[in-house]
Amino acid sequence: MTARRIAQAFALLLGAGVILWILIGLPYKGYPGDAVELVVPRGTAPAEVARLLGEAGVIRSPLIFRIQAKLMGRSERLQAGEYRFEGPISTGEALRRITEGNVILHRVTFPEGLAGREVIDRLVELGLASREELSEAFTETGPVEDLDPSAADLEGYLFPDTYHFARSTPARQILGAMVRRFREELGDGIGSSARRLGLSVREVVTMASLVEKETSLDRERGRVSAVFHNRLRLRMPLQCDPTVIYALAADGRYSGSLSRADLAYDSPYNTYVNPGLPPGPIAAPGRASLEAAVHPDDTDDLYFVADGSGGHTFSRSLEDHVRAVERYRRLGRRGT
Repeated sequence: MTARRIAQAFALLLGAGVILWILIGLPYKGYPGDAVELVVPRGTAPAEVARLLGEAGVIRSPLIFRIQAKLMGRSERLQAGEYRFEGPISTGEALRRITEGNVILHRVTFPEGLAGREVIDRLVELGLASREELSEAFTETGPVEDLDPSAADLEGYLFPDTYHFARSTPARQILGAMVRRFREELGDGIGSSARRLGLSVREVVTMASLVEKETSLDRERGRVSAVFHNRLRLRMPLQCDPTVIYALAADGRYSGSLSRADLAYDSPYNTYVNPGLPPGPIAAPGRASLEAAVHPDDTDDLYFVADGSGGHTFSRSLEDHVRAVERYRRLGRRGT
């Protein structure tokens, strides 16, 4: 090859490189509207990622995207997830976002008192993970094994809070984040108070879940806890309606209200027919209920019933409790 041809070939290569560089850096928008969203599934090959971006109108040329990814050593670093692109952007910018995993984060709030199945339902409704993956992750107890060696699942340990998850987040990581929040809230203070009372973490969380389901008023949590502690000390059945509801719901038999027959339902969680605490938590308690479980009020109360105004009437004797129940029933009859 002559020097002239070498120079020509070099010029062609240089020109192609310049054109490629211009195309890589040139902003592009090939979709209607202000923005476009697309999902890159887990395990998607680089060529398929480029095709998805091209079909969505995010990039001008899938081939150029693949060439740049290869040249920059990023072909194997493309991350799955749900992405949002707004306005014209360059191929290089699209590559950067996919490489760094700048995915859409979905805000999800779990209120206090949800059972594990309800947490799973909410995550499935938002499309953040499949029911199968979540149910499997829920039964993997490694994240709480040191706290609760007898745990069969993560019931009670999925801390109620507001979280931000990407659609690409594996189910184990979603539930793992909730368990980590639980561990943060448990802390050393509640743990040491539990040991002082001779309670295991499982017993504290179980007690707290009962408190959580019985009242939403912070001023009442310590008093509800005291009723349960007093009953346990006197070997009285806890007679906690939410435990029966939990048992019925777990078996798909809860109709929305409790009947007298339901109170005799055969389940280890039914605290009308079984003494002591139920086998485990029935919901995820918040920090206030965890504190109440280890810091019950100093009271001799043994009973409580709704007072018709969102709170409860507490009683020390069965006679007073019967009168409080009758008052509540009269309120109910007036309201019908």
